[in-house]
Parts: sequence; C-alpha cells; structure tokens
Amino acid sequence: MVTSERKPYLLDFEKPLAELENRIDQIRELATENGVDVTEQIRQLESRALELRHEIFSNLSPAQKIQLARHPRRPSTLDYIQAISDEWMELHGDRSGSDDPALVGGVGSIAGRPVVMLGHQKGRDTKDNVVRRFGMASPGGYRKAMRLMEHADRFSMPIITFIDTPGAWAGVEAEQLGQGEAIAYNLREMFRLDVPIICTVIGEGGSGGALGIAVGDRLLMFEHSVYTVASPEACASILWKDATKAPQAAEALKITAADLKNLGILDDLLAEPIGGAHSDPLKTAATLKQAILHHLTELSQMTNSERRELRYQKFRRIGVFMELPA
Repeated sequence: MVTSERKPYLLDFEKPLAELENRIDQIRELATENGVDVTEQIRQLESRALELRHEIFSNLSPAQKIQLARHPRRPSTLDYIQAISDEWMELHGDRSGSDDPALVGGVGSIAGRPVVMLGHQKGRDTKDNVVRRFGMASPGGYRKAMRLMEHADRFSMPIITFIDTPGAWAGVEAEQLGQGEAIAYNLREMFRLDVPIICTVIGEGGSGGALGIAVGDRLLMFEHSVYTVASPEACASILWKDATKAPQAAEALKITAADLKNLGILDDLLAEPIGGAHSDPLKTAATLKQAILHHLTELSQMTNSERRELRYQKFRRIGVFMELPA
C-alpha cells in the first residue's frame, strides 16, 4: 500500500493547511528547545488545523476533485488488491500475443471467497507510468480483461473491477490493433456473464477506456473519484477551443460521485478519509472491502437470469429523461 511516510505532494488548495501544520511543528520544536510550555497554544492550533482540513475537503469543486483523483500517491488497483485479498495471483497475456501492463488482473480470494480481480494500473513514478502508459490500456489489455472474466464465468467466481484511467490508449498502433472493437466486444460480452460483477471507480474513470471494464451489477465510487465521458480538458478544447476552461467543463459535465449518485448512475458512494484516499490508504481499503462484501452477499442471493436482467435494465435506465412542454 501507499504510505504517508514519503515527502508530501501538495495540491494548490492544500497549501494553507500545510502552512498551518508547519507552523505548529515549528512552535513545538522551539518550545522543546527553550523548555517553554505551549500546550494550550498547540491545542488551539491543532483544533484550527482540523477545522480547516474539514472545510477544505468538504467543499471541493469538481476541478479540485479531479486533482485528488489524479493524485500520484492515490492507491492503485494493485494496492487495493493486496490490501483486501487473502491471496492473489496475477495472470498475464491475452492469448493473442500481448500482455498489457496498463491493465492487470488475476485470481484471488476475499474473506475466503474466490474472485477474479482486474483493473487499470497507473505507475508509482514517472518511469513506471511510462511503462504502464499512465493506466491507458491497449486493445490487448481489454482482451486480457475479457479472457479473465470468461475464466471467472466458467468457474463461477464473482468479478471485481477497479477503474482508474484517463481513457483508452489512443496511439496509432492501438487503432491498428482494434481498440474500438476490443472495448465494444467487452461491453457486449459483460452483459451475458452469469456471475456477479462489481465495478469500483477508485480514481479517474475516463471515457470508453473506463467503460470497457465497467459493465456490472453494481457501480461503486469513492467520493473524490470522477467518472466522465471525456476529460474536462478535452471537453473544453472541443467546445471552446480553450483547454484553460477545463474547470468550467468539469462543473458542467457532472462527473463527481455526488453528481452521479443524484443521476442514478452510481449504486454506492464510498467515503474517503479527510484528506483523500492517499491520506489513509488502509482505512480506504477497509471501506472498499466492506462495500464489496456487502454487495456480493446481495448479488449472490439472486439467480443468474435475475442478475443479467437487472444488469440490462440498469444500463437501459441511464440517460432516460423527460421533456417538459414549453
């Protein structure tokens, strides 16, 4: 798991809080050196720091939530798998000559129950991000995912997916290898699978790259994650020919967990620790594990045909709207 012992990576809106916490540390250090009792002053400042933390993270704009969703220390798919599984074995290859490191998966167990887990994997540093293409999967990645899901269906193992990508890889080679077909095939085939499918947006859910492993019975989402048809930067460039209007696009796109919950797309909004998932990864993972087990219990009580029908109807309802007479 990601730990908090490394040098902190500060986002712009976190800087006032960091300055206050640094001031507290400096006062504590000076008091220790000079033998002065500043317990009451420290208590007041720590209380103010806690209030400020709550104020900041309770009133984040969509653009700020995107920054948190893209935070380099945010727990990744492999972090969550290692934290919530009893055992885990990664499987490689799409059986057509490719193994995409941007999309990982394998077999494991959660609370003693065999499952197949897969998801997008971003890098832990710049070098690793280049290797994993920043979590942007290739056609081989989506074909590997489908191979693992078919394996799960064959052996009656629930499927758990973790979504964290700015979008599918858009390189020329990806198009040559059939990126659109690979994603479309997954969309169709996931509807026919008999086993329970639980999908969680753990960071950034971008476009068809996210949807390629997101057709499930339940959609879970962490509160500071985002799920969107296009990145705000891309949307702003298309609509206004100006990427600097990304914050305005983020507001209009309704991409936050709260927005999607209100729209009926999201099934379960998972709370994050104050400060974001990266501030307490183990607590965040425990929240996710509890939610997965809860939904698995519910889904396991249904028949295969009931789950398939509910899955179909779930996606049929998305985008339904009413036009009021003028």
